[in-house]
Amino acid sequence: MKKNLLIFVLGAAVIIALDQITKSAVMARFSLHETLMVIPGLFNLVYVMNPGAAFGFLADASPTFRYVFFIGVTITAAGLIVYYLVKSNPRNLLLAGSLTLIFGGAVGNLIDRIRFGAVVDFLDVYLGASHWPAFNVADSAITVGAVLMIWEMLRNRKSKPTPAT
Repeated sequence: MKKNLLIFVLGAAVIIALDQITKSAVMARFSLHETLMVIPGLFNLVYVMNPGAAFGFLADASPTFRYVFFIGVTITAAGLIVYYLVKSNPRNLLLAGSLTLIFGGAVGNLIDRIRFGAVVDFLDVYLGASHWPAFNVADSAITVGAVLMIWEMLRNRKSKPTPAT
């Protein structure tokens, strides 16, 4: 368990650092809403501040409500992730890795919410005129972690014998 906890802390620290370094670089080099075309028709770098969550969830809510809500939810989720990690099988590296990614991403975005009241997004993937909402390293870590966790749950479910009826 101690080894998993050390890997968890170091892995989350790397994700948080990458997230914050990339966001700082974008903020230092771009004006708000400025866009740099990287791969025409597919990928831009863009500097936006997202006051909501995924797909602009709660973007129109009052700033005070958003601040309290998102910080409270993130701190609660982070606590549950640590609890789940401590209670899980220490040999389940896929689960530990998924929790590390989700935790690191959540803390990366939490730092933005505390500092700015919004999250810095800068990765803009699109096809023609259809844009996916801009996102960041933290969002990517959370998404990959969630996919890995679902995969682990499905894999675990298949390996358990079904009860006889």
